[in-house]
Amino acid sequence: MSKRGFSRSTRNLPESILTVPHIGLVGCGRWGRFILRDLLSLGASVSVVAKGDSAHLAREAGAQVVTRLDDLPPVDGIVVATPTTTHADVIEALLPRGKPIYCEKPLCDDADRARRLAEAGRDRLFVMDKWRYHLGVLALADIARSGELGPVVGLRTIRVDFGHSHPDTDGIWTWLPHDLSIAREIFGRVLAPVAAVADRAGGEIMGLTAMLTARDSAGGGPWHVAEVGGRSPERRRTVTLLCRDGIAILQDGYADHLAIFANPPRGTETKPQMTRRPLKVEMPLLAELSAFIGFLNGGPPPKSPAEEAAETVATIVELRRLAGL
Repeated sequence: MSKRGFSRSTRNLPESILTVPHIGLVGCGRWGRFILRDLLSLGASVSVVAKGDSAHLAREAGAQVVTRLDDLPPVDGIVVATPTTTHADVIEALLPRGKPIYCEKPLCDDADRARRLAEAGRDRLFVMDKWRYHLGVLALADIARSGELGPVVGLRTIRVDFGHSHPDTDGIWTWLPHDLSIAREIFGRVLAPVAAVADRAGGEIMGLTAMLTARDSAGGGPWHVAEVGGRSPERRRTVTLLCRDGIAILQDGYADHLAIFANPPRGTETKPQMTRRPLKVEMPLLAELSAFIGFLNGGPPPKSPAEEAAETVATIVELRRLAGL
């Protein structure tokens, strides 16, 4: 068992990944080591590009290690887990190999480069939006599509913490791609940015609150309010789907249920009555890596192709502009 009781069993993996190809992993730092862990748990043969302590960790885990990108041996597919500001350069160096590439989110931090990467890597460049594989988010998407709580009114996401652990960018580039990918999974499209305000402490960017709406809403379509930030004493990861007849809430990334509430009777104050909808608790990272390996074996492509990922980057750039960043 891993963190908070998540199972890493491969017993229920699809047949499409029973033959596991050779994977290249570029970067084995804070998050890359978990990617390596799960690739190895899937039985993959992994060659890692890393240096220093990261290289030592990868060798100890059983991976082949090289220190330069040019020394990466022939592989069937590549996972990129380097810092955000290096994504574009690494992808550009890897594209001539002609192999599928799975890059950690975001695709990069520049809208123009993201668009060019999407054009160059069409059909073989994807971004790892793990929340699109989260069973709680998928359950919320089912509620939205089925209409069981009536038409969707909006979505509210909160992703706040105390501090930010990625020194190459501010937290907006770390947190907001997650919430935009959740909105895409639920709505089936990206919403249009209309307003944003930044939380600043002196010259440091601490967070952002953003408002997005459906492009064709004319005031009546779904909206998305996203709050991300790095100076909350309480760590929160909350997704609330608001519908005409009630709300459904994923209260934490590790929650084992959705909390569903019917609307309160009009003109009264009553204690809310929660309906618990159980969720199977599985690791979305393992699910998205399984999808990529399945694709390498001839299965369907993973979610978040580069074209969608470039749209996400452009959306973040526009929200930052609206916030004066």
